[in-house]
Amino acid sequence: MTSPADPLAPLRSRGYVALLVLAAITGVPVSAAAWGFLALVSKAQKWVFTSLPGELGFHGEPLWWPVPMLALSGILVAVFIRYLPGTGGHSPADGFHAGTPPSPGELPGIVLAALATLCLGAVLGPEAPLIALGGGLGVCAIRLAKRDAPARTAAVVASAGSFAAISTLLGSPLIGAFLLMEASGISGATLELVLMPGLLAAGIGSLIFIGLGHWSGLGTFSLALPSLPHFGTPDAAEFGWALVIGAAAAVLGTGIRRLALLLRSRIEPRMLAATPVAGLAVAGLAIAFAVGTGKGTSEVLFSGQTALGPLIQHSAAYTAGALVLLLACKGLAYATSLSSFRGGPIFPALFIGAAGGIALSHLPGLPVVPGVAMGMGAMCAVMLRLPLTSVLLATLLLFSDGLAVTPLAIVAVVVAYVVSTRLTPASAPDPGHPQPGGSADGHAHDQAAAGGPSAPLRPGQRG
Repeated sequence: MTSPADPLAPLRSRGYVALLVLAAITGVPVSAAAWGFLALVSKAQKWVFTSLPGELGFHGEPLWWPVPMLALSGILVAVFIRYLPGTGGHSPADGFHAGTPPSPGELPGIVLAALATLCLGAVLGPEAPLIALGGGLGVCAIRLAKRDAPARTAAVVASAGSFAAISTLLGSPLIGAFLLMEASGISGATLELVLMPGLLAAGIGSLIFIGLGHWSGLGTFSLALPSLPHFGTPDAAEFGWALVIGAAAAVLGTGIRRLALLLRSRIEPRMLAATPVAGLAVAGLAIAFAVGTGKGTSEVLFSGQTALGPLIQHSAAYTAGALVLLLACKGLAYATSLSSFRGGPIFPALFIGAAGGIALSHLPGLPVVPGVAMGMGAMCAVMLRLPLTSVLLATLLLFSDGLAVTPLAIVAVVVAYVVSTRLTPASAPDPGHPQPGGSADGHAHDQAAAGGPSAPLRPGQRG
């Protein structure tokens, strides 16, 4: 009787050591490219919405300024999706997932569509384009190093590139690692094969981000929350609020997802004409919020990554009515952006969840800190379909308060995940929306190439 093969044998081979070295080397240029992408987005946003109005003779940003900017964004994104290879990356209306990395020829279209989305005010984040950028550059690295490299080796190096690209974006390399591992759905020995090079690339990527941020004075562009009031031990009332917030997030998030998919089905057949209209709708929602509250349009526009900290820090300056209007306008703008533009869904989900938690903290029995934690975790669980990552995002970002609110965040995430699953009808993946760089079953193919089992696709998610 033959003994079973040792699943960890590849980790003991010389080839695996060489793979680790290649992942480490790849992490340097990939993380530098990712940092440069984020720096370009930050500079462009400030120039378009702060400097350019002054250069044109206006005293500050006019209230109507988002209208031409979002219309231009819609035109550019539609052109890049229609005429460049790769369809600008995957549609964020399908949720977050780590699929087949794009080919080198698809990278320009993905980067241009993301820049047109992020720099001009659409409500999406940079994480999906960064993951595609990291994976695509990893593919380039393995082709330069060894053109006839096995599919498993190419998949591991591409994964390491994605790890490096988002190493500090979410505040910690650990959160980014959990995000990619949970989204990939791989496990067992295959996970260990992919995890070691990925963690190594993420660690090196963090050093590159920190070094470039210190050298340039621009920072690392990572998510950071301000110091919050101390939170003690959860009580029974707060656990009751966890049930309420989880269920509310499930309803709100499911509504956003359904609206995004409905709008996408109407926009895609007439993309060149309809995507600018979607941009105008986002601009109109931002202006409506500004008129109704006296605050800036930027609180509705953009991903919410830089606005999240000030929102929590100055939560006392928002009335309950202003927060409800912010939830309505940001949620509708988020759904519209998901349907038409190219970017990631994480930061708007965090922002909307935090705003909802702050709004509910105006009611008895719910302090701001646990409200924010439960809201962020629950909304991420609904929008990302990644419960473990959602708990980590809701707790690790809160530093010293994170441990205290963990039980509440877990309850809210579980409730939101289960209820949203019940609210989402089972459906087959849409064959009309293949992943860039692969077919509609690219997710399963990617895992097979990595030597791992294929995980079942989630409802509404492409491969």
